[in-house]
Amino acid sequence: MNKGSLPAETGNAPLSNDELRKLHAYWRAANYLSVGQIYLLDNPLLREPLTLAHVKPRLLGHWGTTPGLNFIYAHLNRAIKKYDLNMFYIAGPGHGGPAMVANTWLEGSYSEFYPHISQNAVGMQRLFKQFSFPGGIPSHVAPETPGSIHEGGELGYALSHAFGAAFDNPDLIVACVVGDGEAETGPLAAAWHSNKFLNPVSDGAVLPILHLNGYKIANPTVLARISHEELESLFVGYGYQPYFIEGSDPELMHQTMAAALDAVIGNIRAIQDEARAHEGTAGVTYPRWPMIILRSPKGWTCPKEVDGKKIEDSSRSHQVPLSEIGSKPQHLKLLEEWMKSYKPEELFDKEGAPVPELMALAPRGERRMGANPHANGGRLLKDLEMPDFHDYAVAVPKPGLVVGEATREMGKFLRDVMKLNLENRNFRVMAPDETSSNRLNALFEVTARSWVAQTLPGDGHLSPDGRVMEILSEHTCQGWLEGYLLTGRHGLFSCYEAFIHIIDSMFNQHAKWLKVTSKEIPWRSPIASLNYLLTSHVWRQDHNGFSHQDPGFIDHVVNKKADIVRVYLPPDANTLLFITDKCLRSRNFINVIVAGKQPALQWLDLDAAIKHSTAGIGIWDWASNDQDGEPDVVLACAGDVPTLETLAAVDLLRRHAPELTMRVINVVDLMTLQPQPEHPHGLPDRDFDSLFTTCKPIIFAYHGYPWLIHRLTYRRANHKNLHVRGYKEEGTTTTPFDMTVLNDLDRFHLVMDVVDRVPKLHPKGAYLKQLMRDKLIEHKQYITHYGEDMPDVRDWHWSS
Repeated sequence: MNKGSLPAETGNAPLSNDELRKLHAYWRAANYLSVGQIYLLDNPLLREPLTLAHVKPRLLGHWGTTPGLNFIYAHLNRAIKKYDLNMFYIAGPGHGGPAMVANTWLEGSYSEFYPHISQNAVGMQRLFKQFSFPGGIPSHVAPETPGSIHEGGELGYALSHAFGAAFDNPDLIVACVVGDGEAETGPLAAAWHSNKFLNPVSDGAVLPILHLNGYKIANPTVLARISHEELESLFVGYGYQPYFIEGSDPELMHQTMAAALDAVIGNIRAIQDEARAHEGTAGVTYPRWPMIILRSPKGWTCPKEVDGKKIEDSSRSHQVPLSEIGSKPQHLKLLEEWMKSYKPEELFDKEGAPVPELMALAPRGERRMGANPHANGGRLLKDLEMPDFHDYAVAVPKPGLVVGEATREMGKFLRDVMKLNLENRNFRVMAPDETSSNRLNALFEVTARSWVAQTLPGDGHLSPDGRVMEILSEHTCQGWLEGYLLTGRHGLFSCYEAFIHIIDSMFNQHAKWLKVTSKEIPWRSPIASLNYLLTSHVWRQDHNGFSHQDPGFIDHVVNKKADIVRVYLPPDANTLLFITDKCLRSRNFINVIVAGKQPALQWLDLDAAIKHSTAGIGIWDWASNDQDGEPDVVLACAGDVPTLETLAAVDLLRRHAPELTMRVINVVDLMTLQPQPEHPHGLPDRDFDSLFTTCKPIIFAYHGYPWLIHRLTYRRANHKNLHVRGYKEEGTTTTPFDMTVLNDLDRFHLVMDVVDRVPKLHPKGAYLKQLMRDKLIEHKQYITHYGEDMPDVRDWHWSS
């Protein structure tokens, strides 16, 4: 349905005069409540002359997008009631917080979650005062907002969240408003392609509503300044059928929007009915899903001009259109006139409640978008059916003899997690085209990659019903998974370690959401944890080189609240299996697992791995020789390659300095290094001191940037004796062992570090250090000649 053919323009208006009057009144009420939140402390119904004492001293909020959001909400309510829809609302322009708060208060869901914000004059006054006010609520669509799964503080993620919510929810429609400022972001631009992954048989629908109001904070928006034909071609090219609603006249806009929504719902149902009429998914083809493009004035219905400057339909309405209330008395008068233009006396009864005919327009019960259970996904969450991870154990008769691929074994476990939950349809794995590369191939024994677009002969593992989701956009993978988790399901995101940084900011927003919901909002039920597997890591980029080397995501993660983040560095396959099982069962965490995918020595049998991983840190007694007293040195390690190099260094020291007593400590749970008051997994000081001693040198080989270990342990008693080796931004396309040499993490440098810090080795230290330097020279000559590591490095195994 293109512009020019809508029923409202042909005289076949879908709304009767009475329906139009009521719908317009509902929109006026939402707009009135939105303006009141931005401006008023008191006198919520303007039943006495407005004075400066009634106005907030600090005016905060965003009006510009709000009337459009209110307009959409009112029309979605009508569609929900008319078609009995299971629908909720994602507000991409999240700074339009007043709109979502106003509409959930109007429909009654807000007062159910917050009984003190009642549907009367007293509740309205509290509703207004709390907005952007100390002790109140944020200005954007936040976790505190009923019906929200989308933190509106940052733009770009609404559409991927919406599709994540729709996957495996066949009766759900997710109405997703995309602001034209948000539409300029990279994550949002990639997310339009999510329609190629939406299965009309088993998934719900996403209704994108692109809201073009023309301006950002100070500049015009790109999509509002291209021609109608170009805009239509863009979205047809993306695979959508756009329906245009454009204008500023309320009567015409209401009729046009109602007609468009009637057509859109019919279109969605036709797509789904046709796909579901055939058994299986073999005949599913890529449908052209509908979308709406709504063009309306920014700041619609606010004063058109203030102090001789245009306000409505300009960037000046973006935040607070009348911002100088205290210093300009005429602005106070304009505010009063503006609010009275909505005729609140017609909208609210003498008690301040919405009049009955408005309340009758809202859906009932869980059909209200503020009360839809999918927007509080923990209410719908069911435990995964889990296989027994013991069944996937790698046999390790002795440490350091057996070679295995940790993530390949993990893949077998994930395969059976997927298999056990195929009927439940509540588990998915996301990856940016890396599932096979990351050795999780076993998943394809039970499912395919999700794909509804064109397939060609020779394509493998593609199906509309696939449950592995791959798109070469980390942003979209992250957004899909967040939307999936927030609506009550489970999943895992596998990614190359260096490129997970692409979603740093998305991680921030989800961590903040969990921080608020898990501790401060009791009505928000716990959701499944967001689980990352980071592999293809910094130490094994043999053919990719420096561009693929960055272990710094861990540093970013540990900035967040200790109640939320967990970081695991399993050194082998059996510890990885235990950690994976633990993470998939957890709630309200962000779990980061860093594990290599290349063949590597295995250290612990399953029983030892369980005990070690449960503690998160421990002495490896089979590698230590200090059982009869204090060690001369502590060698600690965290990460698979640092563990290998540490044990190889121990082997060298045993052969060349047998008089030395050593304690080997491996860290699986990085957060055990923090003091207990700072993280729930942190070791008490007495236990930390018992492990690391209070006076002996500690050589710590760490997977990431060395300063993080110092940051986590700076308050510990023996921090002054802690020396950390890790990644220091040295790398290239080279051999695996040379990567450790370039960063001084290799076994030879570790031995020299011990020599420098243990006094009893000083008499022969010069000889031992010279031997290690000679080995480093030999190593460099060998790799430049043969292109691979020396046999005694390449074939080393633990033999002590």
